[in-house]
Amino acid sequence: MNGEEEFFDAVTGFDSDNSSGEFSEANQKVTGMIDLDTSKHNRIGKTGERPSQENGIQKHRTSLPAPMFSRSDFSVWTILKKCVGLELSKITMPIAFNEPLSFLQRITEYMEHVYLIHRASCQPQPLERMQSVAAFAVSAVASQWERTGKPFNPLLGETYELIREDLGFRFISEQVSHHPPVSAFHSEGLNHDFLFHGSIYPKLKFWGKSVEAEPRGTITLELLKHNEAYTWSNPTCCVHNVIIGQLWIEQYGTVEILNHRTGHKCVLHFKPCGLFGKELHRVEGHIQDKNKKKLFMIYGKWTECLWGIDPASYESFKKQERRGDHLRKARLEDGSRKAESDAADDVPVAQETVQVIPGSKLLWRINTRPPNSAQMYNFTSFTVSLNELETGMEKTLPPTDCRLRPDIRGMENGDMDLASQEKERLEEKQREARRERAKGAAEWQTRWFYPGNNPYTGTPDWLYAGDYFERNFSDCPDIY
Repeated sequence: MNGEEEFFDAVTGFDSDNSSGEFSEANQKVTGMIDLDTSKHNRIGKTGERPSQENGIQKHRTSLPAPMFSRSDFSVWTILKKCVGLELSKITMPIAFNEPLSFLQRITEYMEHVYLIHRASCQPQPLERMQSVAAFAVSAVASQWERTGKPFNPLLGETYELIREDLGFRFISEQVSHHPPVSAFHSEGLNHDFLFHGSIYPKLKFWGKSVEAEPRGTITLELLKHNEAYTWSNPTCCVHNVIIGQLWIEQYGTVEILNHRTGHKCVLHFKPCGLFGKELHRVEGHIQDKNKKKLFMIYGKWTECLWGIDPASYESFKKQERRGDHLRKARLEDGSRKAESDAADDVPVAQETVQVIPGSKLLWRINTRPPNSAQMYNFTSFTVSLNELETGMEKTLPPTDCRLRPDIRGMENGDMDLASQEKERLEEKQREARRERAKGAAEWQTRWFYPGNNPYTGTPDWLYAGDYFERNFSDCPDIY
């Protein structure tokens, strides 16, 4: 079998967490947001009556059916020791290192903080809108905090949908490519206030003691009321101590969010951990106008909160901080540095919580995770509900929906043997389907997205073809 025919459960993106704002809870009711033709889009069942949630769930579960499986008996080193510096898309990992979600469901976690998009849409000034969009971009990666399990790699043609009327959005995603793995998504406000879409294809590499996920693909947010489009890419995520020691995560890199109508740009620097962990989880940046004049400063932690203040107050505070910090900094720089070795990287001690500059404005604050989160793969309350499947939902979902994957369902229920067997069966089924297509010189046809160019950046992208919520699933492939 050649490499083109092989299917592997690739190590894809590492994400997680939950958040709320100064005036809004992540699970708050979004009032006045249902304005769809329910007879056309949202009807389910023979009677055409629709419950408060189209997916048939009115009250979401608060825990998983079974606790997290221990990974202590497994060694990832036996798998990764020959892969230093290589791309990881074709490395098969033991199922014990997974979490019971598909990568498509991981992408859906962007929407946990959707109230920030609604807030941006209601802001009258472009500067205020950019503040909320920046907060949303940071909150979207907050779900990665302490999430060291890897999601299941989606099968080609796999889909996931989520409708949350209480949060005012609906979401659809599809695995549109296998080599390289590409996941496309599209979300829209139920009051037609926004569109949020993109295609994600992270590139992962193993560097001896860590796995680095380099983001690929453009994320686009359109605020329809203001005729504005914002684009950006996520920061790089790194998981440390994948061989030995306690796993820990950091995000680093520069994220640039551009308002294509006004020219406003937000530049966010996700700080690498640094010596002694001083910069761990920190985010700093600014918003500038089209003439590159700084209008607003942003600071905080992607694991906690985000604040903003005017540039003059920010610089004044930083100047005072530098006066009192230079002696301590000199002592740190004179300290001995740990030599590079095969030992585990020490988990940085979290520094003091964000020091709030007087006069700052709170842009976003994370929600507390459920008390049993550590036994549930460090899932948030939002994440716990993503794979929920209640009686009758199968009648409204396409046969390709992640919730129907037997390997993920087996793992969620605590049956690791079944999950492993089903994972192998699905991989072989996909390999066989690929061989059959090759015999007939047939190309795979995506169902809900098509390749094109991003309308704002001109870069290659996957665009939503529409009509998913018409619910004509007769030609969906049999992938499970």
